[in-house]
Amino acid sequence: MNILFLANAGAAASSNWMMIGLFIILIAFTYFGMIRPQKKQQQQRMQMMDKLKKGDEVILVDGLHGKVDKINSDKTIVVDADGIYLTFERMAVRRVIPVAAPATLAAETKAEAPAEKPEEKADETKKEDK
Repeated sequence: MNILFLANAGAAASSNWMMIGLFIILIAFTYFGMIRPQKKQQQQRMQMMDKLKKGDEVILVDGLHGKVDKINSDKTIVVDADGIYLTFERMAVRRVIPVAAPATLAAETKAEAPAEKPEEKADETKKEDK
């Protein structure tokens, strides 16, 4: 009877190490799968809040679109939503809408417009003369 007890004691020791290993894997998975990505997302959000400036187009957490009119020192912003000025906490901003640069916009419109041929211009002037 004592021999069976000693044999089971050795198996229990290896089982304990196995449980400890699984527990460590579970903790690592929780950290790298949940906690770390949330910290990165929060850090990006804080950087966005720091870069917020007057004139930025924003979308608030409730879906309201507006333009930042004023940034107060007490961590609040005043948003202009079609002539209505509303005060919100900075954390109410979900995202900042990027504004296209004017030079880039002008280049895009030139690329989209078809170029007129000189023959077409000459035909138009002949039609006007008649």
